[in-house]
Amino acid sequence: MTRYSARVWLLAAGTSSMAGYVDAIGFLKLGGLFVSFMSGNSTRLAVGLVVDPYVARVAIGLLGAFVGGVVLGTLIAAAAGRWRKPVILLVVGALLAMAGWLDTQGVAGWATPLMAAAMGCVNTTFQRAGEVSIGVTYMTGTLVKFGQRLADAVLGGARWAWVPYLALWVGLVAGALAGSLAYRAVGLASLWGAAGVATVLAGFALLLGPAEPSRTRA
Repeated sequence: MTRYSARVWLLAAGTSSMAGYVDAIGFLKLGGLFVSFMSGNSTRLAVGLVVDPYVARVAIGLLGAFVGGVVLGTLIAAAAGRWRKPVILLVVGALLAMAGWLDTQGVAGWATPLMAAAMGCVNTTFQRAGEVSIGVTYMTGTLVKFGQRLADAVLGGARWAWVPYLALWVGLVAGALAGSLAYRAVGLASLWGAAGVATVLAGFALLLGPAEPSRTRA
């Protein structure tokens, strides 16, 4: 992460904020399940298999949709090459817009899987050597790295290497706060805001220019 420029850090923090916004909406809609936090859904799946089969079924559907989104994003990244960031973010925006539209049409059962697919897809935005280099929806590893870089700074290492990881976490929490307020106000119509933000982020990614190759050649 620290090898990226400050502008890419800003894009990553904005993307993390959008992801937090969507995850908060999904959490409130589902009553305790997630559209991006798959560790939590995995635990809910296991507990649900024992005490609540319905929760287990919903959790496994969300897990499948998230993985499907990762597959979709990886294929798009391979096809788009060095322009993968704006293309992936546009696809994420389209998935979120579709989820919001289906809800307005009264089509039940599709909005949250589409949200989970969008969150899987968005995690393929930042890649190096064919691997995800910045995870924008899962913060446990980010907080571990934040703590490690903070300790390094105390020990005389790079003074500000912890800042990008803190920015990612703050972005996600701020987005989740905004998503909670928006959902309370307008329900799943708040997804239109997330779709708009994803589109703006795609435009910013386009202005950054082509990315580094996502895969190394043999």
